[in-house]
Amino acid sequence: MKALFALCALCLSLLAPPAFAHKPSDSYLVLRVDGVRIEGHWDIALRDLDMALGLDGDGDGRLTWNELRARHGAIEAYALSRLSIAAGGAPCVLAAGPQQVDEHTDGAYTVLPLSGTCAGKPKALTVAYRLFGDVDAQHRGLLRIGEGETARTAILGGERPVQTVPLGQENAASQALRQFFAYVRHGAWHIWIGYDHVLFLVSLLLPAVLVRRAGTWQHVPAFRAAATDVLKTVTAFTLAHSLTLALAALGVVAPPSRWVESAIAASVVVAALNNVWPVIPGPRWAAALLFGLVHGFGFAGVLAGLGLERGALTVSLVGFNLGVELGQLAIVAVVLPLAFALRGTHAYRRVLLPAGSLAIAMIGAIWLGERAFDVSATDVLAANFFSPGA
Repeated sequence: MKALFALCALCLSLLAPPAFAHKPSDSYLVLRVDGVRIEGHWDIALRDLDMALGLDGDGDGRLTWNELRARHGAIEAYALSRLSIAAGGAPCVLAAGPQQVDEHTDGAYTVLPLSGTCAGKPKALTVAYRLFGDVDAQHRGLLRIGEGETARTAILGGERPVQTVPLGQENAASQALRQFFAYVRHGAWHIWIGYDHVLFLVSLLLPAVLVRRAGTWQHVPAFRAAATDVLKTVTAFTLAHSLTLALAALGVVAPPSRWVESAIAASVVVAALNNVWPVIPGPRWAAALLFGLVHGFGFAGVLAGLGLERGALTVSLVGFNLGVELGQLAIVAVVLPLAFALRGTHAYRRVLLPAGSLAIAMIGAIWLGERAFDVSATDVLAANFFSPGA
């Protein structure tokens, strides 16, 4: 009974988060140090700024250039009040130039040109990053600092809002190792807050402790058989998304973000419904292989905006991918033993599996509608059921 409560609580915790229509929130802070001077740009998603500042003046759900231009001062003040850079304990003075708009894989971003001066030539920069910290705890800032021929990266926000990045010459192996582990952490964090990826994985795990015979579910007799099935499924998913993650991060293939995010949502719907009404022929690992190709493009958006050189990108790519795998294994380590312990119960086969799968499919369908039509389900409900004239 305790195992049943634990698995139900886990499923509810996964179903509880709101439907996010886009990938987790990131900004891209790219700086170059030349003596005492700092130059660079800060790319911040307009959808995130709209959430924090209300940029959509007429409330029609579309941002125009005139609406954006009218709030440039507010955007600059908001951003600079949440970023500070210091060298040797002394603050560097930052200023912003005229803003532009650029398209990233997941939508439009404002580009905030930055320039600054430090009191002396810095040996290290201490960056304090608090952007959206009060409205989105999941937001992260991806930092790239270049000096001469070297470049260093860091991930800001969350539990590490202040970081000191050394400049000057650094042992290549030490630099690569530091960057590698930073992206391992970010990869694991990305999979844990990527609820669409998590629910897709859970949809594949729930029936792994059962086998369908003559149209009915029967429990798998041994844990080893269930674990082997999960190993095949996770391995297929890993190989597939690793391939497309690499292709997209290296710029070989770059499908539109809306298509990718919509396809990921569709994969959640299909995988969940397949547990109730089998629609996918063949073993689960084949479905994981197919849909994993799509999910890899979704992971790639995190690395695409940094403009890393090939060597630095390779280290970040391997670290990020390893973090994603560790995050997946953590989910498997929690869900699979609980599911196996409950596999023979009527509640699991007749209630938890079908009801949980249908709930996941419903959330996936909401995501699909949001992403395909670029609308918010919350806004649609508010407009149709909670407006003054409703």
